[in-house]
Amino acid sequence: MIIRKATVNDIPGIKSIIDIYAKQEMMLPRSLSELYEFTRSFCVCEIDNEIIGCCALQVSWEDMAEVMSFAVRSEYRDQGIGTKLVSTSLEEAKALGINSVFTLTYAVPFFEKQGFKTIDKQLLPHKIWSGCIKCPKFPNCDEVAMLKDV
Repeated sequence: MIIRKATVNDIPGIKSIIDIYAKQEMMLPRSLSELYEFTRSFCVCEIDNEIIGCCALQVSWEDMAEVMSFAVRSEYRDQGIGTKLVSTSLEEAKALGINSVFTLTYAVPFFEKQGFKTIDKQLLPHKIWSGCIKCPKFPNCDEVAMLKDV
């Protein structure tokens, strides 16, 4: 198992994982063009030359970033892969000088184990809501906002 920064060659694999969860309305769908644009934000987990997990860290403001498009193929869950992906993103945030990282998620117990705390969505900057327009649940978002200081 290898956790590493994504390359453009990883984007089809990342998209296939995101599409699985997006169809279940568990995460936002992402277009290929959007994923290519954010390639440098992603880290991936690779096993036997197959992308089985992904996580992006997107800087949103001078002191805040978002963990987004976080997913692990279901057959590889509960093996610590998600923890390693999020930890890698948190280490990157720290290296960038980011003070806090947030996520919008349904995986509340998982993120609580990573040290995130549930917060009121209204505490997040308005800039982060630009991606929400693409969500099928907009404007009735039922994801939970969570935050961690790094």
